Amino acid sequence: MSLFDLIGNDGIVITSDKNLNVDTALDLTCSALLAKGKIKQSYLEAIKQKHNEIGAYYVLAPKIAMPHARPEDGVNEAALQVTVFKNGVNLESEDNGDVFVSITLAAMDSDSHINTIMALSELFQNDDDIEKIINSGSIKEIAEIMKQY
Repeated sequence: MSLFDLIGNDGIVITSDKNLNVDTALDLTCSALLAKGKIKQSYLEAIKQKHNEIGAYYVLAPKIAMPHARPEDGVNEAALQVTVFKNGVNLESEDNGDVFVSITLAAMDSDSHINTIMALSELFQNDDDIEKIINSGSIKEIAEIMKQY
């Protein structure tokens, strides 16, 4: 099973919007998951609330974010959403600067997504593939990269 199996073609969002605020950016990072019924609105709200409490905990490295909350906050089905911010977005991370690639994680429990986390970690460490995702012109190109993990 690849990461793409948890994403699907309709789980990839590319935006060229500029100067997005944190709330709007987080809305985008969950938009496909909400539209497909994979998560409830409460899951997005939990991510926003945690951000307000402790900051951008989900910005993992320069250019990369992985928004997530607890399964009980409103996950209906295990899934991922890829959001590419072509112009970057400031999610208020003190250490990592603007985010260009966000992969929202919706896990059903604390254990079943370990393989997903390992595959994401492998992707996040591959600077070439991250750059390809950022510079990609199509959902299809991003999908092909995600199928490798």
